[in-house]
Amino acid sequence: MKKEYKIGLVGIAALVALFFGINFLKGKALFNTNNEYYVRFANAKGLAKSSVVYADGFEVGIVSDILYDYKNPGNVLIEISVDPYLVLCHGTDVTLDAGLMGGCTMNITPAPITDKVYHHGDTIPGNNEAGLMSKAEDIMPKVVAIADKLDTLVTSLNRLVNDPHLPAILGNMEQVTADLTHTTRHLNTLMGRDIPAIAQTYNKVGENVLLITENFKTLDLRPTLDSVNNTISNVNAIVSQMRNPNGTLGALMYDRSLYNSLNRTVGSMDSLMTDIKARPKRYVHFSVFGKKDK
Repeated sequence: MKKEYKIGLVGIAALVALFFGINFLKGKALFNTNNEYYVRFANAKGLAKSSVVYADGFEVGIVSDILYDYKNPGNVLIEISVDPYLVLCHGTDVTLDAGLMGGCTMNITPAPITDKVYHHGDTIPGNNEAGLMSKAEDIMPKVVAIADKLDTLVTSLNRLVNDPHLPAILGNMEQVTADLTHTTRHLNTLMGRDIPAIAQTYNKVGENVLLITENFKTLDLRPTLDSVNNTISNVNAIVSQMRNPNGTLGALMYDRSLYNSLNRTVGSMDSLMTDIKARPKRYVHFSVFGKKDK
């Protein structure tokens, strides 16, 4: 064999080895028997070629290629090569989860096996909803705000702990606690000793009231009420006679002449008494030696 042929064969072998080596470095299998699918997303989220594809957290394949639709922005077609034993049916969920420190991972959640199966070269719609890490990124501003508040709280606590008045405050709190304990002890004594005695007294009063009520029930008040009614009737009769001008009491009350006569009599008696006081000798004569002859 000529030297030129040997050099040509070596060059061809080197090119073949370089081709397979490059494909191997890209993550492509040299003798690929996997199934290839296409997944359409609105955003690749930084997914790189040769990235691992997971199904329920288990490695099942790699990302073969990523194609961007320049004529229709917002559409990214990702080619994946997965284990041929993995059966993907309609309803399979494919998501892209961005890592917290960068990078992206494709996760497949296979649907239950049915008659509607994706075949080699089919396109699977991707789930464009935010993954767990994206949600964590949305939560981070809130976490930062909470951290600032915690820092402020810790600063306030440190200021409170280092306050020189804190021992005095704690001492006062101890005194207040002791006073409350003392008061509680007195209240327990009151509740245990005095309150039962007071309750017993009230019970006796209640029993006495019940006894009086029972005695009232046993009393025959009918004769008393009849007597009171008769008395009232008699008083009413007397009042009626006093109001009747034809009766004796009515005549005494309503006869004006009798009133005038009594008034004149009283006036005459008053005049007589006055005259007796003024001239007693006219009416009464006293003599130590007997009656003097005229």
